[in-house]
Amino acid sequence: MELEKEKPGVREKALSHGMDFPDDIELVMLILGTGTKKMPISTMAKKIVETLDSSNSDQLVQNLVSLPGVGEGKALAIAAALELGRRRNCFRGAHINTPQSIIPFVRNYAICSKEHFLVITLNGGHDIIQIHIVSVGTVNRTIIHPREIFTEAIKENAAAIILCHNHPSGRTMPSDEDIMTTENLIQASKIMGIPILDHLIIDCSTYFSFMEHGLLFTAED
Repeated sequence: MELEKEKPGVREKALSHGMDFPDDIELVMLILGTGTKKMPISTMAKKIVETLDSSNSDQLVQNLVSLPGVGEGKALAIAAALELGRRRNCFRGAHINTPQSIIPFVRNYAICSKEHFLVITLNGGHDIIQIHIVSVGTVNRTIIHPREIFTEAIKENAAAIILCHNHPSGRTMPSDEDIMTTENLIQASKIMGIPILDHLIIDCSTYFSFMEHGLLFTAED
């Protein structure tokens, strides 16, 4: 007897319209993939969502395992998906008033073996709208164009942005190229009318703030 897979159209719906489109039950179906011989995937997903709605975080895995057909593997898959989503989206609406306040939301990029260049878009109250990966380079270099920096900021009607990239070498002092790139982007920001509040270089243990060091950022900016 074949196990029932997620109902037809769920994957297509997600692929065509994005992950915002499926409802909670359909998202659980996508995570699990299949149900059991005695528990169709649609029924299992509905029971899991009901359990999510009635469980505290410290009881979640235990409560999921108690459901018929949901073993430790499925329970941990659901819990892991929730935790990953929480970690990746905990920045939304966070208020940024110092360079240090952005670090918790970009620290995961510090361990990357290649340079990742990020743009953090902010609203008028300097709350985070989104964190975008603009470019992924080599172990010591990534190529940035102003067009890539400001495209998402314009789409999101951002009032300001913060730049950030990691140094896989473990040294956060800016290179000559970092300084030149930042200077060019600041000039572009003045034309675009979207100010750059800072540029951070991060590694696993520390960071360098262009703004804190008065590098290219002045009172006039």
